[in-house]
Amino acid sequence: MIWVAATLIAATAQTARNAAQAGLTTRIGTIGATAVRFVFGLPFALLTLLIAAIWLPVPRPDATVLGYTAIGAAAQIAATAFMLITMRGQSFGVATALMKTEPVTLAIIGAIILAEPLGPARMGAILLATIGVVMASGANWSRASLSPVLTGVTSGALFGLSSIGFRGAILALPEGGFFIRALTVLVLTLALQAAVMLLWMVWRDRAALRGIAEDWRVSVAAGALGAFASLFWFIGFALTPAANVRTLALVEVVMAQILSGRLLRQKANPLQLAGMALIVVGVGWLLAVA
Repeated sequence: MIWVAATLIAATAQTARNAAQAGLTTRIGTIGATAVRFVFGLPFALLTLLIAAIWLPVPRPDATVLGYTAIGAAAQIAATAFMLITMRGQSFGVATALMKTEPVTLAIIGAIILAEPLGPARMGAILLATIGVVMASGANWSRASLSPVLTGVTSGALFGLSSIGFRGAILALPEGGFFIRALTVLVLTLALQAAVMLLWMVWRDRAALRGIAEDWRVSVAAGALGAFASLFWFIGFALTPAANVRTLALVEVVMAQILSGRLLRQKANPLQLAGMALIVVGVGWLLAVA
C-alpha cells in the first residue's frame, strides 16, 4: 500500500506549501503566487531527477507521454484559475466543497479515458466520502448562486482531468519503476507549466515577475514544498487509479477540522461531525475495495 503512504505525505506537504504561499498572494498577486509552485519547483524536481539518473535509467517520453503531460499541465492551470474565480464569488466553505467534488468526476473521466474499472463498490465509496466533504465544509448553501457553483464544479472537473493526464503520462512511459516514471513526468509537467507562466507574466504581468524575484526566499521555500508534494502525488498516480489517490486525500478535511478545533477553539456542528464521519467511512471503504 505504498500509494496510501505517498498520498498522506503529499497531502501534508501540500498543506505546508499552501501556508508558505498564503502570504505571497497579498504581496505579489494571485498570478505570481500561483507561478511560484511551478517556476521554483522545477529546479528541485530537475535536480532530483539528475541525482536519481545516477542509479536509475530515465525513461524516454514519446508523443503520447508528452500529449498526456500537456493535458495535465494545462488542465491544472485552468483549474486553478476557476478555483480563484469561485473563491471570489462564494464563501471559502462553499468554494472548497464544490472543488472537492473532484474525485467523482475523476473516477468517471478515468473510466472513459484510461478504461480504469469503476465498479459500484468503488464509486459508492468515492461518493460517500465526497458527500461527507460537502457536509463537513460548513458551507451556507442558501447563499450560493448558480455561476460560482458552475465554476466550482468546473474547477473540480479540471483538477480531475489534470490528474488523469498525469497518470496517463506515467503509464505511457515505456520502462522504469514507479518512482523514476513519476519523477520524469513531474519534471516534464513543471517545465511546461513554468514556461507558460513565465511567458504570461512577461507579456501581461511583469509586476508579478518582479515580485517573485524580490521575494525569492519565500518563493524558493514554496517551490521546494510544492515539488516535494507533487512528487508524492505522482507516485500515488503511478501505483493506483487517480480517483483513489484524490479520495484518500479528502482526509485532510478531517485533519483541518481537528486542528481548527484544537488551535482556534472552533467547534464543529452536528452536520459537520456527520460529514467527517462519512469521509472516514468512505475512505475506509475505498481502501477495503482498492
